[in-house]
Amino acid sequence: MTILWTSSAIAKALHGQESEDFSVSGVAFDSREIGPGDLFFALKGEKSDGHAYVKDIYAAGAAGAIVSQPVDGPHILVADTTRALNDLAIASRARSGAKIIGVTGSVGKTGTKEALFAALNRVSKGKAHRSVKSYNNHVGVPLSLSRMPAQCQYGIFEMGMNHSGELAQLTRLVRPDVAIITAIAPAHIGYFSDVEAIADAKAEIFQGLTDDGIALIPYDIPQYDQLRTIALRYTKNVVSFGFGEQADVRAIDVVPAPGGGSLVTAKIGGILGDHSLCFTVAEPGKHWVSNALAILGAVRAVDGDLAAAGLALAELKGLDGRGRRHRIALKDGNKALLIDESYNANPLSMRATLAQLGAEQCNGRKIAVLGAMGELGDKSETYHRALADDIIASGAQVIILVGDEMAYTSARLGEIVSEKLDHNPEITHVAGSSDAAIKTILAGVAGAIGGDDILLVKGSNYLGLAKVVSALVSEEY
Repeated sequence: MTILWTSSAIAKALHGQESEDFSVSGVAFDSREIGPGDLFFALKGEKSDGHAYVKDIYAAGAAGAIVSQPVDGPHILVADTTRALNDLAIASRARSGAKIIGVTGSVGKTGTKEALFAALNRVSKGKAHRSVKSYNNHVGVPLSLSRMPAQCQYGIFEMGMNHSGELAQLTRLVRPDVAIITAIAPAHIGYFSDVEAIADAKAEIFQGLTDDGIALIPYDIPQYDQLRTIALRYTKNVVSFGFGEQADVRAIDVVPAPGGGSLVTAKIGGILGDHSLCFTVAEPGKHWVSNALAILGAVRAVDGDLAAAGLALAELKGLDGRGRRHRIALKDGNKALLIDESYNANPLSMRATLAQLGAEQCNGRKIAVLGAMGELGDKSETYHRALADDIIASGAQVIILVGDEMAYTSARLGEIVSEKLDHNPEITHVAGSSDAAIKTILAGVAGAIGGDDILLVKGSNYLGLAKVVSALVSEEY
């Protein structure tokens, strides 16, 4: 067992009372994820209390627990277990000599984080660390920091928010040497007055920058000057990335790559020095080229290997729910392509994904299963109606709309079809997000899909469209 923390180091960091000596190799707050050698944080939530699962975690092999009441088993007693998790995160950051990268943005956070990890883990021979899954909130970020080994050379942490002030708290824990904003979009706009307010909230990530830290911001967005002005309050080192001629890290040529994706020639300049790189981005779409430019900028900023970053981008496969591609077997023996974008959706990511669907070479039909976009507030009708134009432009011939808000999209599609289309796509609206709705969607897909078709599944996570993907991949439809 590789020791991550000793009980004495934990007790010192948490100002807690140690019951006995022990060492841990991992950290978790979900009792279902506990394995041999792990440290368990018994967090108290609105609906559950981790102390109720202490017997279970010891039975699963936990080496110790952080508790606010005495228990039978190795533990450290603290006044507040949630505060203790933050304290351990602070101690982990303080003991680390790693170069730390923080990633936020309205879209592309997780993919960018994973690509950075792949690039830096390769060159450091396994001494890179990152937040797993989408552990990017007030609990996930300190947990991810607490899991960082002391010997790491690089740490990559995803940070998310849906309210003002949240990123400020997270970035002060992470204290990034490099802070990336991937993009700005009207995600969670139901909690904000406008997109500029979202940009302000995302720019909070710069508040945690270390001395001489570097801010990486997208050049090709209306909020560029706004982000740059805010970043300069916290660092003199601001690097832009994008397609514009004045971007510090820019794509000077992008062509389709054989077998999919993009072949990119990029130029790096500004404070990062002069470098050029020709590389392949395995993931298709202009949005992934933009992510790749941010990744190159960050790798260069931490003195990483640009060639290794290029190789990582060429080998990167889509993540579950975020672009993973499956060849699914149909009941007639043929196969179709399933593009899994089921994890989340906002107006910008919907537009980018539908644009990529339109660019796909397809010998069959294009089928789109699209779920509603959540947290849009009083702007929901506007954004859902506008989505209809992107759907038509994608060339989808079978359109299954899921969720109550998609009634607006369905109505606008009907108007477009009657006004100016010389063909009639098949349009179905499935209200709600129940198991019955999932069965209806699967029945619709089964009745429509054929060999060489392309099926896109995308929507907000609360709709459960991942169940549709799982059923199709496992041939349960």
